[in-house]
Amino acid sequence: MSTTQSTFLEEEGVYQFYMEYPVPAYLVALVAGDLIHADIGPRSRVWAEPCLLPTAISKLSGIVERWLTAAESLYGPYIWGRYDIVFLPPSFPIVAMENPCLTFIISSILESDEFLIIDVIHEVAHSWFGNAVTNATWEEMWLSEGLATYAQRRITTETYGAAFTCLETAFRLDALHRQMKLLGEDNPVSKLQVKLEPGVNPSNLMNLFTYEKGYCFVYYLSQLCGDPRHFDSFLRAYIEKYKFTSVVAQDLLDSFLNFFPELKEQCVESKAGLEFERWLNATGPPLAEPDLSQGSCLTRPVETLFKLWTTEPLDSVAAASSVDLTKWRTFQTVLFLDRLLDGSPLPREVIKKLSECYSSQLDSMNAEIRIRWLQIVVRNDYYPDLYKVRRFLENQMSRMYTIPLYEDLCTGTLKSFALEIFYQTQNQLHPNLRKTIQQILSQGLNPFPAIDTTAVTTDTPAMVLEDKASEATNGAISLRDVNVSA
Repeated sequence: MSTTQSTFLEEEGVYQFYMEYPVPAYLVALVAGDLIHADIGPRSRVWAEPCLLPTAISKLSGIVERWLTAAESLYGPYIWGRYDIVFLPPSFPIVAMENPCLTFIISSILESDEFLIIDVIHEVAHSWFGNAVTNATWEEMWLSEGLATYAQRRITTETYGAAFTCLETAFRLDALHRQMKLLGEDNPVSKLQVKLEPGVNPSNLMNLFTYEKGYCFVYYLSQLCGDPRHFDSFLRAYIEKYKFTSVVAQDLLDSFLNFFPELKEQCVESKAGLEFERWLNATGPPLAEPDLSQGSCLTRPVETLFKLWTTEPLDSVAAASSVDLTKWRTFQTVLFLDRLLDGSPLPREVIKKLSECYSSQLDSMNAEIRIRWLQIVVRNDYYPDLYKVRRFLENQMSRMYTIPLYEDLCTGTLKSFALEIFYQTQNQLHPNLRKTIQQILSQGLNPFPAIDTTAVTTDTPAMVLEDKASEATNGAISLRDVNVSA
């Protein structure tokens, strides 16, 4: 359980848990299953099913303490005692959750070293921003997520360098702009202070605006200080003042201006076009974005390769021989594939040559890379690789992998193919995910009677879509191409 202490009375079969600090109710979490553990540091252990434990140990042994130590040097002592991690089945509906003392994370993330690093460090950052100091309402989730994302990137800069952090940030900001095009710049969920009014679903606040637009605002505040270390000092004071309480945005901003009286005298909160109030309440993109030039050594090769594949006439020999993708970082490869996704549908010759050059290579890479190639396959109706889409959906049960593919399948000409796969896999899906996919599949179809899908076996030919066609247009907002931790 997400607590500081636990005991097990074997003769009575009773577990007892104790949390000595006040925490918000959403951070109380319990996990039960065939779990074993191993220490990976002086205050950390991993919990996992026996088949997963060796991989978890090899991926994380020793480095979690390095991340904790880096975070403490920036933001003060780690107050929760232990930092343990439990790996959950791939059907766990979100990537990770920052429960105190025990981070929950899906096991499929073990495939990708870089995404594992980022996702765990993000949850480490929540130990200060979100767990110690919590947003008072769901309308201001950016107070947890934007600050945690900023802290995560400060930690990765300290441990892996500025170039790596800039690459990851470029990848995420690309996804933010992609989501903005999908939702529209005037969508209310693109505000940092979202109003939970009719027409706004609270579940839609788990979007990249909360994370990346929030991050951009926090980064802007840090730049006003002139030196990020000065901002680190402010954040340490902010944590000390508000720990074990819930805050609103005004608490953060008042504390910021009081900590830097010279900025208050300059009225930075009212700077034309960058007013704090506008940051909080304007829809659309961030008012300012960070300078990512320190990552150009990693992002420039991506831009060069993308141009080679998209400049007419295509010189596929030059494009294929210019880069060995197996030597690239994961974030470089996903950034390249995301750019191809943005340009899809591609000319038939391009998608055919891309498959010949990369498809077999990408098959052996992690799920974050494979999902993007498979989206390219679907958006380009490239049938020779379609069997890989089926294979992927039969083995991946997380919403971050299934939702993008089902949305793309249903947007194009492959809805019947999507229905067939759903029939075969529905009983393996988390109930909330199954409901979301049913909504996606029912869009554009005649309403179907509600059926108890728990009673339907995978070989049942009957239609199992709930009567969601009418609410699909007003239901969950698509978060295509988005992978966020909690």
